[in-house]
Amino acid sequence: MNIPFKHPELTASEAIYAAQKIAFSPMTFQAVRIAWKRGLLDILAKNTQGLTPQEVAENIEMRLYGIRVILESCLSIGVVLFDDEKYFISKTGLIILHDEMTQINFNYNHDVNYQGLFYLEESIDSATPVGLNKTFGSWPTIYPALTSLPEPAQSSWFTFDHYYSDNAFATALPHVFKHQPKTLMDIGGNTGKFSITAANYNETTQITIIDLPEQLAVAKTNINQAGFSDRINTIPTNMLDHSQALPKNYEAIWMSQFLDCFGEDDIIAILKRTAQAMNQNSRLFILETYWDNQQFEAAAFCVVNTSPYFTAMANGTSRMYRLSDMLNFMNQAGIEVTETTENIGMGHTLLEGRLKK
Repeated sequence: MNIPFKHPELTASEAIYAAQKIAFSPMTFQAVRIAWKRGLLDILAKNTQGLTPQEVAENIEMRLYGIRVILESCLSIGVVLFDDEKYFISKTGLIILHDEMTQINFNYNHDVNYQGLFYLEESIDSATPVGLNKTFGSWPTIYPALTSLPEPAQSSWFTFDHYYSDNAFATALPHVFKHQPKTLMDIGGNTGKFSITAANYNETTQITIIDLPEQLAVAKTNINQAGFSDRINTIPTNMLDHSQALPKNYEAIWMSQFLDCFGEDDIIAILKRTAQAMNQNSRLFILETYWDNQQFEAAAFCVVNTSPYFTAMANGTSRMYRLSDMLNFMNQAGIEVTETTENIGMGHTLLEGRLKK
């Protein structure tokens, strides 16, 4: 395990500059987002000889004043370059213009999180998602609200969630099906994407999705459209109601980016309920992105900075965990890890567990 963020020692002036970048990061985030959305980056990319602000204004529907404000802010953060009174797009600007992951992250943070994070401190102190309530309405957590979120927040949330999880499915499925399970329980199945993918992968396995009724309504529609209503069924369950027992004796149990949606006590309680539903032949598969188990530091940065979303917008109690945290939770629930597969999809780790003997 390679713990990231071992930063070099800075001089006093470098540290001051780094601190100011943080202090003004809301400004630069919005400026760069506008430069991308309104076409400023695109027009600079198409004119490699560079453009003056006036020349940009001839191609972009924006006041010259605004173009100057946006380009100068982008210059300060290295998204554009400036030479001989002309602006040029930088390598960082090209990434923002063309990289799908970066654009998904921009939309997710602007459409879902930006306003709500103003209430991060209140959310920490109250252990409730104050940002969610102030921004999107009165909900206990974001999960029953997902199908009711206004656009573009709803699309940005699902695009973000599916982008990171779906990329891991193809690599994870051979591990899940190596023992040819006849039954599979998908806990926190969301819109049914994994279950449908699994049904396509294996033609005989019977699958059950466990999730909130609001999520299952969407999942059922997707299941019917995929033609798997005879092989994928659903059981509405509130996983925060620890009095609700899970159906027993499934050969495979799947949790994808699910446990990070809960606080530590709830994770342990959910895993204990899962253990009660397992037998000695059952295998539990947990797919998560642990910030301390990333191949690249940029990935670790994205993962660890997803935690404030959970605080302000999701539930006020969960976060992105370390691998050592999850191993401890599983141990407390009486589940031992029998296999670990790293670097799946977008930095996921797949844990396979069985009941302790």
